[in-house]
Amino acid sequence: MKRYLDRRIGSIAAIWGVLGACTVLSFAVMRMYKQVSEGFQLPLGIEHYAVMIPWLFFMLYSEGYKGFQKGYSPRVAARAHFLRDNSTLLRAILAPLFCMGFFHSTKKRKIVIACLLIGVTGLVMLFQQIPQPWRGVLDLGVVLGLSWGIIATLIFFFKYWFIDASQADPEVP
Repeated sequence: MKRYLDRRIGSIAAIWGVLGACTVLSFAVMRMYKQVSEGFQLPLGIEHYAVMIPWLFFMLYSEGYKGFQKGYSPRVAARAHFLRDNSTLLRAILAPLFCMGFFHSTKKRKIVIACLLIGVTGLVMLFQQIPQPWRGVLDLGVVLGLSWGIIATLIFFFKYWFIDASQADPEVP
């Protein structure tokens, strides 16, 4: 009976962890979408499209594919899968932070997360200084990359939960 309850709590924590991680990304998408829509209400010239098209491909590849699909998303899903079977009260309450790797992760992962957090914060502050419509053009690439990340995270979560978790490396010490 205790093992059953532990597994139930672990399952709830895992779902909470993935949904919480995706919600953080969704909030960023919603906030940036406002900037995108404002930017696209202004007239765009050829120079905007000349920057936008390569930028979109770059962001889809670097952020969406390389960053999320090949790194972040499978790791979040793997940590959620790990959480399902190895839940503690702290991990369950802070499941989104656990799944994102902020604690009970390898030293290398913590360093990478801290550097990414500082880097992303710096880029957000820099992007806030860019006037429209340029900000909307650049934010569109970020919105698409983040959206790719949300979808990839959910796909990996379902894959590891229902199909095959043998390749899932949760990067726990």
